Amino acid sequence: MEPLIYLDNSATTKPCETAIAYLNRVLSSAWGNPSSRHRLGLESERFLREARQAVAARLHCREEEIIFTAGGTEGNNTAVFGAAMKGRKRGNRIVTTAIEHPSVAVAMDRLEQQGFEVIRLKPEKNGSISPEQFFSAVTPETVLVSVMLVNNETGAIQPVRAAADAIRQSGAPALLHCDAVQAFGKMPIAVEKLGVDLLTASGHKIHAVKGIGFLYLRKGVQIPAYLVGGGQESGRRSGTEPMPGIASLYGALKELPEEKNQLPRMQELWYYARDRFTALPGVEMNSPEGCLPYIFNMSVMGYRSETLLNALDQYGICVSSGSACAKGKGSTVLLESGLLPRRVDSALRLSFSRETTKEEIDRTADALGEIIKTMRKAYTK
Repeated sequence: MEPLIYLDNSATTKPCETAIAYLNRVLSSAWGNPSSRHRLGLESERFLREARQAVAARLHCREEEIIFTAGGTEGNNTAVFGAAMKGRKRGNRIVTTAIEHPSVAVAMDRLEQQGFEVIRLKPEKNGSISPEQFFSAVTPETVLVSVMLVNNETGAIQPVRAAADAIRQSGAPALLHCDAVQAFGKMPIAVEKLGVDLLTASGHKIHAVKGIGFLYLRKGVQIPAYLVGGGQESGRRSGTEPMPGIASLYGALKELPEEKNQLPRMQELWYYARDRFTALPGVEMNSPEGCLPYIFNMSVMGYRSETLLNALDQYGICVSSGSACAKGKGSTVLLESGLLPRRVDSALRLSFSRETTKEEIDRTADALGEIIKTMRKAYTK
């Protein structure tokens, strides 16, 4: 039996060996509470400090600007609700996009119910928001702009720097939040160059375990704490730090290649996949040229996504029909990008990791070709 092929890395990644080793180390020998002043606590605190430094180094920021969270959803909720509440006395306008992850999109719905005016910018056909839209939408009353760096379904890269420039040009008091869950560890990020005030990421997208993430909060920016209690994380996120998860994130970062060194290989893999899959009958590309090459979205016209992914699963190939958080619902991202419903209903998302190979792409393309051939025969009987 051939080995399993896993192409759903945007949903989650397999924990790497170093992440597991660091997690086990914390569980077995450094399991103290990092707030305790005895030797076990101090050992745990040292591990916590080193992990924070490792994250900060990837973002080119200060270690005190990193707050550990339970993952991307908590980070996004903390940033969005905190920034909105902080700015409420100065304005009630929020600018975001129509293609955000549910942890931002649903938070925006709630803020709208609380009286905020939420402007949702729609993507162009290439899946990205145009810079001009931000300059038109951001006004002096804007208190928050929230835009993801990489779309989780198409891989389209969004103009976050343009959003920062729009805020500055308008004179708005807005804070800029960026959901970088699909970007962190896969493309170079320097928060100062990006111009963001808040940025969120998640460990299980880069081969750490689930349940750990972080929020970058620019020095000098104050937002209300989302979780209150014992005052951990310098009072910005209460609760005893989840050291096993933090250790796994630290281990994953130790094993993670430099983004700029990994991108050329991933770009080559993405183009290889494009050539293999677009040679199959009825396949249309949904991911745009120039997207982050870890995400590959296509439609197999005439066949429903769920049917195709179930058929691929029989071949031992794991893919998805879109965001894992959508739980099988039609892709809002693709619909907002202007694709027809029948094309959206046929969408498959393949998402790669540094372990993905051309041989796996070949096996998947061959399997999909056989599935299409079998289905065509069945439909013509």
